[in-house]
Amino acid sequence: MERADERLLTLLRVGRIQAPEPLAATDILIADGRIAALGHDLAIPAGWPIEVIEARDLIAVPAFIDQHVHVTGGGGEGGCGTRCPAISATEIAVMGIGTVVGVLGTDGISRSPADLLAKVRGLKAEGIAAYMYTGSYRVPPPTLTGDVQRDLAWIPEVIGLGELAISDHRSSQPRQDEIARLVSEARVGGMLAGKRGICHFHVGDGQRGLEPLRRLLAETEIPAEQVIPTHVNRHRTLLEEAADYALNFAASVDVTAFDEVGEEDISAFDAVARLLDRGVPVTRITMSSDCNGSLPEFDAQGDYIGMRVARNTALIADWQRLVHEKVLPLDQALGLISSHVARVLGLHDRKGHLAVGHDADITLLDGDLQPQQTFVAGKRLYARDLSP
Repeated sequence: MERADERLLTLLRVGRIQAPEPLAATDILIADGRIAALGHDLAIPAGWPIEVIEARDLIAVPAFIDQHVHVTGGGGEGGCGTRCPAISATEIAVMGIGTVVGVLGTDGISRSPADLLAKVRGLKAEGIAAYMYTGSYRVPPPTLTGDVQRDLAWIPEVIGLGELAISDHRSSQPRQDEIARLVSEARVGGMLAGKRGICHFHVGDGQRGLEPLRRLLAETEIPAEQVIPTHVNRHRTLLEEAADYALNFAASVDVTAFDEVGEEDISAFDAVARLLDRGVPVTRITMSSDCNGSLPEFDAQGDYIGMRVARNTALIADWQRLVHEKVLPLDQALGLISSHVARVLGLHDRKGHLAVGHDADITLLDGDLQPQQTFVAGKRLYARDLSP
């Protein structure tokens, strides 16, 4: 039997709407988890159950999408005592993030795709829109069904393969033909399921850089939209290579918002600014957090010497800075963590944009672009406590 609260309409009255483009509307009507109407002073028939939320001092934007989150925790490079903690739904929603994609990293042994799926479903039960990549750093990738195509075809939460590691001493050093086969498997599995079926590549700081992906796109029929390299701002040489890669192949690249920038790393703010200066279209750039993953340190011999745990705070801070310092106007900057990401993941028909029929995933920002409230499928998951 349907509960009364499931029939409740929600009407958001806000100061303005960035969808990401600015809209004339200031009211958002939510019904059954989706946006039912956008307009001014929307009238609701008498007797209909409705909750009205007055937020005239706030800006409504698409809830942010983080395509690279170690939801079960990453790490382990220094032994079992260095495993990172899992993330909570609250930690996600407080940053204005409504959708996450879970990944496995170096450790595909003590953490498995089944473990990842369980966490993803747990986050969904708490209200977060959560998906996952099957696989991990290694080749052959660990899967749920024993096959990449079957994982994509039969498991709704699986939207791609990743994070497959290249140019990194922790990778399986996959051959070029192995990379091509795995990307092909992800592509066909995605086609069978009506998904994008992307292959999300972890790029280390090795000298080969993006060469395996350049060869893949140059030597096969794989379209560039199937291949997403991340961490391309590890160092300046790799970032320059990423700019060439994006321009030469009309490909997308993902910048990581490091919460602490080391001697080699480039902040997400600086990386996006540099890619734009090189002429990379803003629509080909996305940002992600890598949060709850490990940030290990190794000496010149490759021996582990220490680790920090990544957080998602830098993602929002670097994004805000792009707007505050006028590198990008708000509508274009929003794409970096909403509409562009939704397109890359194949979720653009329902996420990343505030439009009638789309999921009611909405973040309300104040004038400083700080998240004040987060809604996912019309349910409010976070509201900032303003009490003294």
